Amino acid sequence: MIRVNIYEDQSEIRELLIETVRSSSDLLLVNAYPNAKEILENTRKDKPEVLLMDIQMPGISGIEAVQLVKRQYPQIQICMQTVFEDNEKIFAAICSGASGYILKDSSPEKYINAIIDTYQGGSPMTPSIARKVLTMFQNQNTKVTDFAELTTGEKNVLELLVKGLSYKMIAADLGVSFPTVNFHLKNIYKKLHVNSATEAISKALVNNLV
Repeated sequence: MIRVNIYEDQSEIRELLIETVRSSSDLLLVNAYPNAKEILENTRKDKPEVLLMDIQMPGISGIEAVQLVKRQYPQIQICMQTVFEDNEKIFAAICSGASGYILKDSSPEKYINAIIDTYQGGSPMTPSIARKVLTMFQNQNTKVTDFAELTTGEKNVLELLVKGLSYKMIAADLGVSFPTVNFHLKNIYKKLHVNSATEAISKALVNNLV
């Protein structure tokens, strides 16, 4: 079962999301929070695999929360949720490391599918957002050399990431523990100045790092 944490400040919507996640035999609701003020501690304690994150919350916004989580726990997948299809905010969230997003008026079935898709490495988003993300990466097609050199272990992880392997598959392929892969991912993100696997793969390909 996929371990899920929910972040939603509106109690009625939060309760509906709790019911939706609990209705699926593929998902396990670990916790649901009204804000992201203690998101790093919550994540350390709950060990979720997917976060369902409201893009607008009081205090720490969903976009800020994504950045915090991705720096410490790059293996966690994040699906944003929003009332309106605000391209700029959704785009900012994806650039910060979110995998995709879903509109709050979506059916329970679509919510469940989006969470599972996010966990499996998919990127639920509309064509307009997808085009914007693609354009951003196309505009990055200039080599960048202002990052620290990767170690052999980091290069091995990055190479398998480019090949499309999941974090657990990377650990199995390299014969190392999952925490070791997570450690390498943190260093890769830091050295390449990125917040997501998509950005890391883009920089790796553009700069011939693998």
